[in-house]
Amino acid sequence: MNKSPNRSIGVVAQQTGCSVPTIRYYEEIGLLPPGPRTEAGRRVYGDAAVGRLTFIRRCRDFGFSIDQVRELVSLVDEPDRPCVEVRDIAARHLDQVREKLAELRALEANMTQFVHSCDTACAGGAAVDCTILEDLAVPGGRAGVAVDRSCCTSQR
Repeated sequence: MNKSPNRSIGVVAQQTGCSVPTIRYYEEIGLLPPGPRTEAGRRVYGDAAVGRLTFIRRCRDFGFSIDQVRELVSLVDEPDRPCVEVRDIAARHLDQVREKLAELRALEANMTQFVHSCDTACAGGAAVDCTILEDLAVPGGRAGVAVDRSCCTSQR
């Protein structure tokens, strides 16, 4: 890796896997201090910026939100703070990941029901008769669940 403290934003983008607009965004929201400017007015970046961007990129790869990244960056900047703060942020994120996994499992089950319903009821027929299309058109409907399809029954 280039050890020059005068890397262009394009070089830093290539080294860190962040796009140039993303680097500018991180500067704008305060996650990355803006690089100093050359006499020509171009920003340049050193090893610290590359390290910070690599850290931010890894956090984002793990799905941490910008707010969580901001908290983690503050912990990097204040190394005497307790490690348990980092663990707590990671634990909260793990809970969020587990919630998303549960939602994805439910989605998978519903999609499996859609496909199975189509395979057994209408596959090979006209799209107008497809059970998947019918189920998707029912407000609040779920695959494989009988839904009262009458309109406005509560108002009669």
